Amino acid sequence: MTSTEPHEQLAHPSLAAAPPDTVLRPESITKLVEVRLAQAALGEPVKELLQEALGDGAAQGRSTVGRIYLASVSVAGFRGIGPRAWLNLSPRPGVTLVVGRNGSGKSSIAEGIETAFTGTNMRRQGQDATRSSNWRNLHDGAKPEIEVKLAIEGDASRSTLTRTWKGQDFADTEGELKRPGHGRVPLDQVDWSQALTDYRPFLSYVDLDRMISGKPAQMYDAIVTILGLGHLSAADGRLQRQEKELGDAVKAAKDEVPEIKEALYALEDDDRAVQALVAMDTTGRPDFEALEALVAGLPAADDGLLAELRASIDVQGPDMEQVGLAVARLREALAGVEDVRLTGAEEALQRADLLEKALDHSNRHPDEESCPVCGTDRALDAAWAASAAAQIAVLRGEAKTAEDARSELRSASRAVQNLIQTPQRIPAALADPWNAWMACRTITDPGELVRRADETAATLADACAAVKEYAIGELERRDERWRQLVTRLASWTESARAAEEGKPRLSHIKKARAWIKALSTELREQRMEGFADHSQRIWERLRQESNIDLKMVTLRGSEKAVVRKLVMDVSVDGEEASALSVMSQGEQHSLALSLFLPRAATADSPFGFIVIDDPVQSMDPAKVGGLAQVLHELGEHRQVVVFTHDTRLQRAFTSQELPVTVFEVERGESSKVRVRAVTDPVRQALDDARALASTTDLPAAARTHVLPSLCRIALENAFIEAAWIQHHRSGGPEHTLQAAVTDADKLMKVAALALFGDVGRTGDVYQRLRVLCGPHAVSFIKRCQNGAHAVGTAIGDPHRFVDEIEAIAQKVRKPEVTA
Repeated sequence: MTSTEPHEQLAHPSLAAAPPDTVLRPESITKLVEVRLAQAALGEPVKELLQEALGDGAAQGRSTVGRIYLASVSVAGFRGIGPRAWLNLSPRPGVTLVVGRNGSGKSSIAEGIETAFTGTNMRRQGQDATRSSNWRNLHDGAKPEIEVKLAIEGDASRSTLTRTWKGQDFADTEGELKRPGHGRVPLDQVDWSQALTDYRPFLSYVDLDRMISGKPAQMYDAIVTILGLGHLSAADGRLQRQEKELGDAVKAAKDEVPEIKEALYALEDDDRAVQALVAMDTTGRPDFEALEALVAGLPAADDGLLAELRASIDVQGPDMEQVGLAVARLREALAGVEDVRLTGAEEALQRADLLEKALDHSNRHPDEESCPVCGTDRALDAAWAASAAAQIAVLRGEAKTAEDARSELRSASRAVQNLIQTPQRIPAALADPWNAWMACRTITDPGELVRRADETAATLADACAAVKEYAIGELERRDERWRQLVTRLASWTESARAAEEGKPRLSHIKKARAWIKALSTELREQRMEGFADHSQRIWERLRQESNIDLKMVTLRGSEKAVVRKLVMDVSVDGEEASALSVMSQGEQHSLALSLFLPRAATADSPFGFIVIDDPVQSMDPAKVGGLAQVLHELGEHRQVVVFTHDTRLQRAFTSQELPVTVFEVERGESSKVRVRAVTDPVRQALDDARALASTTDLPAAARTHVLPSLCRIALENAFIEAAWIQHHRSGGPEHTLQAAVTDADKLMKVAALALFGDVGRTGDVYQRLRVLCGPHAVSFIKRCQNGAHAVGTAIGDPHRFVDEIEAIAQKVRKPEVTA
């Protein structure tokens, strides 16, 4: 097969049913919530609120498209690929390695798949403008295009995902999905966009670093999403917004009462003011009917000047007492930093930092023979490391004064800037002093902040006072005291009545949120246990020859907490420690894989594939062997496509006799990239059989038993492949096929699955094979079966025998095979 002609490559390892505990299959949250809600000791109004908030939240963000597999990808004019190149895959579970030297173009294919789906590429994020602009191929003038053929569960034929560019900018791109029976739609309208974030099926070497170095809250949120609690969190979010709206309304109405009463007392010689005070002080709740009657005769006429005057009166400038205290604290913090700047504490801090860097370097390079700075031999030995660690502890103690002074300076700066607030409306006369005050939020120099904050706050406070004084006088001059007051009273009456009427609902919302929180906590703990177990099992495979045990993976905090994080506890030779502080880079990448793979392989993900680019770097040979085992197990229920230049991974599959499909990427002149099929499980068994047939002086037992057994393995893999493709097209649940294949321990049962989708139709297999593969096919298959018996089977021409089996296997594995 060449890279210049599309071809349906259908070779993959035999499918084994995934053990129930290796795939996250959470029970239906929707059903569970319905049952719990029906049983809850809550009032009907609270239950109605919960039902309204939950709504169709379970389906929110979840793709309605069936499970998706990659059938092929073609790339042209993108990164290292000039003329169009194809990688053709079997759209079903199994492991595929795409190998090639650095610069061969394999990562361009991997990034092409990710870019086709997302319109971007994680590797490009954070690059400088010069590097990120080099995305077009330099050798080919063709229009850049990526095309991915997809096998979508339930669809009889392939869908096509196309990514094209409209200009020179990498972001100036558009994606389109053409799906049989659904027409063409822009990719941003396909409902798997949220799933791409929640169950991201792409992982590069750069992503491994980012997974470990990501913000704690982001790592927490990523795991919570796939635990199936997203719609509970969304429901709580809806209730929280309602609670805030109602609570803010109650508080605003209550906070305004003292000022309104003070203004009414100032007009106590006006009978209307007295009536308003009586109505507001009515026992239980204000007499809103009386208040509405008082304001009903309010003239509707108004003009812009009056509105501006009222805004000037209502505006609140900076509280100079608070500003003074905050600025004084900042000055004191500045002085404290200056006091320790040239002291031994500052020197201790710098020396401790230097020693820590040296110690870290020594730990990462234990075999280095000399000091990297001065070149002294044997300088950074174990004795030096112990002494350095002791010195760091002492210096850190001495440096605490400097660290505390800096921390106080940062806190004091934030305290000053937190006083700067923006009102909803700024009178025109206050625009300049207010902008000067607001500008202080962007000042990073504490000394400059001290000077500017004190100066601008005082100027703004004086300006506010002057503007307010002028506005009051102007309104009084217009005889607007009552008009102003009754306008405010009317507004308060309307908002206070709405707040009062919302109090019962506010109480119900609080009860509803408490119920959701309790249920979410319970379910999160239950489901996190399964996720953590999966991560620990993967780590056990990847930790080969490591003395680090992954003891616990937990979530700390809650979805709405300010501080929330994913906690990974390990032990080193039995001593407890924090994961990232003791792991080497290779171990950290192995840990990242342990977290990524359960997330990408969760049963809720619509993506049946996982694309991993360059996962082997920094891994020692023992861990590479463990990685092969992990990928093999994952390949039992996921299509795993791994791009690597490291030949150790391919050798790890071969040496452990793990089935794998291998493609090799080769780069020629002018960025012409070719993808060559190296081997697949069917081909692998046939090649082994052909090699055996070519052996000089082949022992009789090898001819009568081993050779037919190898051919039988090739047939089994071909039948399983056909069974999977047809089952996926029919839209049947994947786990039922996995279970059926596991139970089909005889060749005829597997063949019945492939040919009819029914393991019970073994009696019809031979007749179907005669029609499909010719009258002699049954004889050859029976001889393969006889090879497993004690007497074996007679094979006259072993080369012809293998050729016949190959022809049958290639016929069987065609995707057009139907029941």
